[in-house]
Amino acid sequence: MSVDKPRQLMRSWQANAEAWTRVVREQRLASRRLVTDAAILGAIDQCAPRRVLDVGCGEGWLCRALAAKGYDVLGVDASRPLILQARAADPAPQRYHEFGYDQLVEAGQALGQFDLLVCNFALLDEALLPGLKAMRARVTDAGYLLIQTLHPWQASASQPYADGWRVEPFSDFAGEFTQPMPWFFRTLQSWLALLAEAGWQLQWLQEPKHPQQIQPASMLLLLRAHA
Repeated sequence: MSVDKPRQLMRSWQANAEAWTRVVREQRLASRRLVTDAAILGAIDQCAPRRVLDVGCGEGWLCRALAAKGYDVLGVDASRPLILQARAADPAPQRYHEFGYDQLVEAGQALGQFDLLVCNFALLDEALLPGLKAMRARVTDAGYLLIQTLHPWQASASQPYADGWRVEPFSDFAGEFTQPMPWFFRTLQSWLALLAEAGWQLQWLQEPKHPQQIQPASMLLLLRAHA
């Protein structure tokens, strides 16, 4: 049954593109509004990159925010409906490109290389190894990969702490989302092992949280490609 999960994941992002765009642009997710949006922007500023590639850019909010701060930024996503939403909202629609992560070696050649690759809540599939390896072709020798993802300890608060597929039903949004979203949960150990196998070396790990929260809202990892 898990064989169909990647296709279901892609169908979810295609079917729910308009609903997700509304949720993001109306800032209806408290964790994003209070913690994680600022966390990813702050981490990018720490890296002080010249060129940024938003891998899994979705409807484009992060690209627009970075462009407004003066960064040279491009976005890629495999979901055509989300890419169309991003292009429609940006005065520079040419900054968005439709292709998957594992296509970054060949299709991404025309984009050149970047000082920073960012994956902001975008690594949801089980088979991430090819895409993570492909990302190395798009980063400069001194460049970094920055990942923000749901903190494994928070995500396992009411479920076993073990790798496996889970489902986001979007139940907080009163039927606006037409399809649930399967996503693959990883423990911290699994994340670190996967990134090492893909040829990335951890530089630091941060756990952003709101001062009034008990658990961290996310996990941020900064990585550099092995020489």
